[in-house]
Amino acid sequence: MEQSAFPTKGNLILAKNTLQLSRQGYDLLDRKRNVLIKEIMELNEKAKDLQASIDRVFTEAYAALQKANIDMGIGNVERFSYGVPQEGTIRLRARSVMGVEIPIVSYDNSTRRKPSFGFLNTTTAMDEAYSKFNEVKDLTITLAMIENSAYRLAMAIRQTQKRANALKNITIPRYESLVKKIQETLEERDRDEFTRRKVIKRDKEAINSL
Repeated sequence: MEQSAFPTKGNLILAKNTLQLSRQGYDLLDRKRNVLIKEIMELNEKAKDLQASIDRVFTEAYAALQKANIDMGIGNVERFSYGVPQEGTIRLRARSVMGVEIPIVSYDNSTRRKPSFGFLNTTTAMDEAYSKFNEVKDLTITLAMIENSAYRLAMAIRQTQKRANALKNITIPRYESLVKKIQETLEERDRDEFTRRKVIKRDKEAINSL
């Protein structure tokens, strides 16, 4: 038998305190879970809208690229593409949602307004393709940030739910039972002690009356 299970007043106080802390912990975890669920639902809606936008812009970008290939020739389009700089301005920060680190992506998108090729030997289709693929890049970066955030939130929700279930289904019932058991044992002892004292008092009165 665990030391804390022995029916003493000290153990009863400890068991009640643990039960109270467990209930408070469950309430906090339940609130945390609700906040995280609300956050992930908002992100899922944003991701759905972004995915639709990406599909639309990708279609427009490839249509413009195909027209540029026809107008200028695939070789010339490929040659101009070598001048497009690689993206190297992406920076990551983080914000905390109930202790969960959510990434925030920032980068310099001013280059999208400055094509790396001249306009002399290009067509409007090439300009449009350049603009559309830059738009795709913007949307893809944002979508990646949202999907990564949603994944982290989903993992946190799973862990929070697991801990909340452990408190609700194991810890709290265990200490409720322990408190009840110790209380009943102590009350029974008090009744026995009260009865014993009454018997002793009665016997003393009987002896004194002789």
